[in-house]
Amino acid sequence: MSELRLLRARPSVLVRLAAWSGLEAGQTFLLGYALARAVDGGFLAHDPAHGLRWLAAAALAVLLGAYGTGRVHRVVADLVEPVRDALVRRVVDRALRDGDDAAVSRLTHQVEIARDTFAGLVLVSRTFAFTAAGALAGLFSLAPVLLLVVTPPLLAGLALFTLTLRPMARRQEAFLVADESIATELGALTSGLRDITAAGAEERVTADARVRFADEYRAARALARWGTLRVLAVGIGGRLPIVLLLVTAPWLLTHGVSAGALVGALAYLSQSLLPALQSLMQGLGTSGARLAVVLRRLTAEGERQAGAVTPAGGAEQAVRLRGVTFAYGPGAAPVVDGLDLDVPYGGHLVVAGPSGIGKSTLASLIAGVLRPDSGEITLGGERVLVPQEAYVFTATVRENLGYLCPEPPTAAALLASCTAVGALGLVERLGGLDAKLDPGALSAGECQLLALARAHVAPAPLVLLDEATCHLDPAAEALAERAFAARPGGTLIVVAHRIGSARRAGCVLLMDGTHTQCGTHEELLARSSFYRELTGSEPTGSDLIGSEASHPALPLGDPYGVDPVAGPRLAGDGRHVIAHRAVGQMETARDVGDRGSLGRE
Repeated sequence: MSELRLLRARPSVLVRLAAWSGLEAGQTFLLGYALARAVDGGFLAHDPAHGLRWLAAAALAVLLGAYGTGRVHRVVADLVEPVRDALVRRVVDRALRDGDDAAVSRLTHQVEIARDTFAGLVLVSRTFAFTAAGALAGLFSLAPVLLLVVTPPLLAGLALFTLTLRPMARRQEAFLVADESIATELGALTSGLRDITAAGAEERVTADARVRFADEYRAARALARWGTLRVLAVGIGGRLPIVLLLVTAPWLLTHGVSAGALVGALAYLSQSLLPALQSLMQGLGTSGARLAVVLRRLTAEGERQAGAVTPAGGAEQAVRLRGVTFAYGPGAAPVVDGLDLDVPYGGHLVVAGPSGIGKSTLASLIAGVLRPDSGEITLGGERVLVPQEAYVFTATVRENLGYLCPEPPTAAALLASCTAVGALGLVERLGGLDAKLDPGALSAGECQLLALARAHVAPAPLVLLDEATCHLDPAAEALAERAFAARPGGTLIVVAHRIGSARRAGCVLLMDGTHTQCGTHEELLARSSFYRELTGSEPTGSDLIGSEASHPALPLGDPYGVDPVAGPRLAGDGRHVIAHRAVGQMETARDVGDRGSLGRE
């Protein structure tokens, strides 16, 4: 990371840090050494004054070490603040360049986390390094054989801890990501409760929230399992040397190690090495991983996660789906399976298919109401979803229409949008923009008109109409769709309710289970018997897509024994064969699925 180069770019600060840290190393060295001399040359030699002088020297070393620690904190501030400033500059530059909505959070929260955590890591790493150096030097000065007892378990504990660093960092990051996902999810839910209720998405949202909590629970359990290894590493590196020293004490005493040297060695281990080792492992094992995650989020140019809906202002397409798969539950069959889709800026796409095939699910995935199980959805800007059950709340007409706008729109803009979608007459009947609305007094069609006007005046360039005009007549539906299609730079995706929507669109996405086809209305009519069946079965005058009724297109019982029908539900119709002329016609491969047994055509 470029910010860490500031450490090497400030050698004077590093020299000052090492100099003041030397006082701490001297304190550590003198603590055990003074105890050993006080015991051997003072109290055991019946010279208390000599022992007290050495204890006074140890106390003086503690005072000098405390003074050095205070100076170290000042030097660490000089070392850390430039790193913080560099992070702030990067966040501000990114916000100005990309319009990062999370810039305020990054500046006020994440940068401070990075600074404080980085300072803590510098302190614990420095403390362990100088403390270990002072303690090991003291052990050598007391009796070199003591190093043979202390050093092997210390190195083994450090080696075990080092091996756990990478897996623990991954688990820590997974836990932090899961925790942040819950915070983001709950923030979005609390601010959109009315929209969730209006769209009838309570069960979907609840299921998604359960998944988030389950992810964090699994991440916490995995982190805890690896945390036990860290405890083991502390035991091996910090506590096992003490046990070995006590066990080998009789042997050491017979091989030239004095009682005072043993007391000094115990002081080195229990008062210096063990606390420093615990601080190091706690700091690197938890705070270090947190720092790595925060720095990556602060400095990354952008991130994309599988199964996410990613806003991308620089995308070449207004909507791009790559390998998107979604199922309602782990054991359920996918409603959307490996879907790739591009919708260009200014495009007009209609999603067609029989009822229950997954059209609304696809719209919810693009809108971000649902998250795909796998794959990636990239959007070229903000989007607004208008569901079938339009949401209108108790307030003025103006407040209802401007609900999706970050700034209150002007009266002229509101009236222009109302005129465009055909809601102006309704607004005038209600008493104008400042009239109070009673949602219970409005019909379903009137609610849809107000919701359409609200979406039209919103600044979001992508509009998704999920059967949002089903309570309007065909003429009103056509007027509204043309209004959205005519928005400058606007992109429109319509979940079709009538065949007229498909005729008006530039492209039609035909859904048949997990199979899809894409083309213009005319192209699909020419190559897809399923699409011909779907659109040929509508009653005259309504043009409903996905009607459950079956209407024979030709007289029944041709010479070939095949009923020429345009829709399902007739006796003996296994949907193997679709006839469009007087002679039976077999389906095109991968057009209508083979759903019946042979011999029943």
